[in-house]
Parts: sequence; C-alpha cells; structure tokens
Amino acid sequence: MQKILVTGADGFLGSNLVRELLQRSYSIRAFVQKGRQQKTLAGLDIECLTGDILNEEDIFNAMEGCDAVIHTAASTSVWPSRSSIVNSVNINGTANVITAALHYKVSRLIYVGSANSFSFGSKQQPGVEDTPYKSEKYGLDYMDSKYKAQQLILKEVKESGLNAVIVNPTFMLGPYDSNPSSGAIVLAIFNQKIPGYSIGGRNYICVKDTAAAIANALTMGRIGECYILGNQNLSYKEAFTRIAQIIGVPAPRFLLPSVFVKTYGIMGSVISKIGGRSPTVSYSMARIGCDEHYFSPAKAVAELGLSQTPIEVGIKECFEWLKENGYIKQG
Repeated sequence: MQKILVTGADGFLGSNLVRELLQRSYSIRAFVQKGRQQKTLAGLDIECLTGDILNEEDIFNAMEGCDAVIHTAASTSVWPSRSSIVNSVNINGTANVITAALHYKVSRLIYVGSANSFSFGSKQQPGVEDTPYKSEKYGLDYMDSKYKAQQLILKEVKESGLNAVIVNPTFMLGPYDSNPSSGAIVLAIFNQKIPGYSIGGRNYICVKDTAAAIANALTMGRIGECYILGNQNLSYKEAFTRIAQIIGVPAPRFLLPSVFVKTYGIMGSVISKIGGRSPTVSYSMARIGCDEHYFSPAKAVAELGLSQTPIEVGIKECFEWLKENGYIKQG
C-alpha cells in the first residue's frame, strides 16, 4: 500500500482529498499546522503529524517513508495585501517540501497551485496553461507567492529531475469548508449580506472533482506540466443567482458599477488599516471582482480525467455541510 503525505490535510481541499485517497486504499500521513483543530479529519483512518512547514526538520520527518507527497498547504490570506508571512509559508514552505522530496526521491510531488498563475480570459477565450502570469497588477502577495512557488517547482523539475506535477484549481465549492473559505459566499447570500454583484466573473468547480483529479495525478499527467482544475465559467450574477436558487433565498438584484465597487474597496482598505481589522472588501479584491477570471479545464479533462460535475452539486453539498455543522442559523 502506497503511503501519501498530504500537507495542509485539514484544509477545505485537503479534507476532501484525504477522503478521496482513502477510498482508493492509499495510506495517508496528514501534515497539519501545530495548534489547529482537525475537526474535518476526525474519525478518519489516517496518521496525523503536526509541525511547521517553515521548519525543514518537520518536513523531513513527515516525508520519511512516504512514496509520494501532495502539497496543499498554503496561506490564502489576502489581507494585508502585502504580507511576509504569506510569502514565507507559500514560497519558503514549498522550497522545504521540494528539498525533502528530492532527498527522499519520492515517486511524485503534486503541487497545488492556483489558476491565477496564468492569464485569465473571457468566456470566448478562457485562460489556459501556456499563458503568462498577469495577476501581479492586483498587488496581492497571495497570488504573487503562489506563482513564485510554482516557478520554484518548474525550476527543480528542469534542473534537479524533480518528479512533479502542478495542479491549479479555480474556485471550489463543496463540503468540509470549516474556515469557511468559498463557503463564506454561500453564507453571505443566505444571510442576505450581498445586495448586488459586480461585472466580473470566475471559474467554479466542485471540490470533489478537484480532489479526484489530484488523486489521478499520482499516476496520470506529465512531469513538469500544469493543469487547470476548473469547470464552469460564470459571471457573478449567474453564480449568485444559482446559489440563491439552490439555498432558497432571493438572489442579489443590483449590478454594482465598477467605480462604486472600487471606491468601496478603497474605503474598506483605508478603514481597516486605521482600525486594524480585515475589510469585508479590500481595494485589491474589488479590482478582482470587476474582472473576468475565466479559464479552460480542457487539458486536465484530457490528461487527468477531470470530471465536470455540475456546480449546483457543489453548492448544495456546501450548504448542507454548513447547515449540519452549525454555520447556518435558521429560525
């Protein structure tokens, strides 16, 4: 039985991925951050190790005896927009994983990047894997650091023979979103906290499809290649309307002009810098919301067997899990 190390195993994607791997009879060693509650992993037949991804010794200890590693751990914080912690975790942490993977000569390292490491496009011409990074314009260390970490992986594939495949998920929806991350949008729409929508859009995918494709990448895909894991390109109006229909609430009604959205983001950033609290919408996030972040998953469908489950399934599973775990308050 192959043993797989999964970093960040208690996160949204990690929790779904671990379950997918267990269904395939892999032995799992879950590497999680010290001090974090592991409620989404409770009761699973896995080995859990706690440690710090910035501590090379912790990573070496975690990877010893493993056949392959799936590196999902990352800091996804977007406030403040510039953050030394985000850079350290996403870049230096990945460097530590690379060093250990080369040392132990693992059969495969799968790095979980971001679709934003490529050019985003329109519905007519969605972004693909051989396009340049252009999200630096947003000034977010989260996006920049994920791109830089991806470049580290590609460099070591060429120079050191690292057996690595890169997967680049889009916006995922589904169960076990305990933070919550993407589930926060579902919660906000349910609680009628989103009055309108901006002109932009993004690509959505069911998290279980993402997890299955990553598990496939242990034996499928080409070394040194990147794969966008996505499904449906939807405007925010389309996405919010689908979410509202499935969870049974009125959909956000108003198109918010870009100048209003960006001004609101500027105000949020300024107030948050003064008050020391994270903004509901920062200027960087407002700018992203006014752009079309559309991508094509065709390469992953062809080479990783990426499923294309309707996004309505992911929305429903997300909502049901949030209800079952006390995030939804119903009178």
